[in-house]
Amino acid sequence: MASKLMDLVYWRNMRWTGVVFTGLVMGLASLFQLSAITVLSHVCLGIMCLTAAFRLYYKLLEVLRWNPGVHPFQSYLDYDSSLTDKETVMLVEEVVLLIAFAVTEMKRLLFIENMIDTIKFVLLLYLLTYVGIATNGLTLIIAAVIAVFSLPLLYKKQQVRIRKVVRAFRAFVKKIRNLFDRLYALVRPSSPPASKPAAPATPVIKQKSKSK
Repeated sequence: MASKLMDLVYWRNMRWTGVVFTGLVMGLASLFQLSAITVLSHVCLGIMCLTAAFRLYYKLLEVLRWNPGVHPFQSYLDYDSSLTDKETVMLVEEVVLLIAFAVTEMKRLLFIENMIDTIKFVLLLYLLTYVGIATNGLTLIIAAVIAVFSLPLLYKKQQVRIRKVVRAFRAFVKKIRNLFDRLYALVRPSSPPASKPAAPATPVIKQKSKSK
């Protein structure tokens, strides 16, 4: 599955990736005007129109004895997509672990276990309110789909230039940080020198003269 996703993202099969990318963008864009149930129904009807046309065409070839009766989608019908007991248990365990982790994190943030993490979470929610005013979830999803299918390929094509830009940006950030460190060192009040502790006085031992 991971290798197939990488093939899609890096456009290794242009035709298949183009179909998936166009279908995702058109399906998400149609949700602006139609409901999700209507879009899903139309997508299924469109797929069935194509498969029915191919099936009738192969059936006609079979009637004319130009085809030995091979089903056009037999490879898809023979593909075993069922899960074994072990795979099902592993999948359920992963889902349960993700849900438990999400619940634990939300509980930790909402009930302020760590003040710094909660402040970061509040700032994120505050920024998301402005994002929600400026755009909606479908627009963000469409932008994310376009980014997934374009940015990896762009990075692969322009890898050398992007690395040069990243190195230059890191050097600029490092210079700014060093400048602020020097300014802070100049403005920071110098701490008074620590006084050395006085050495303890050695007791003087008087020797009594012994009378002879």
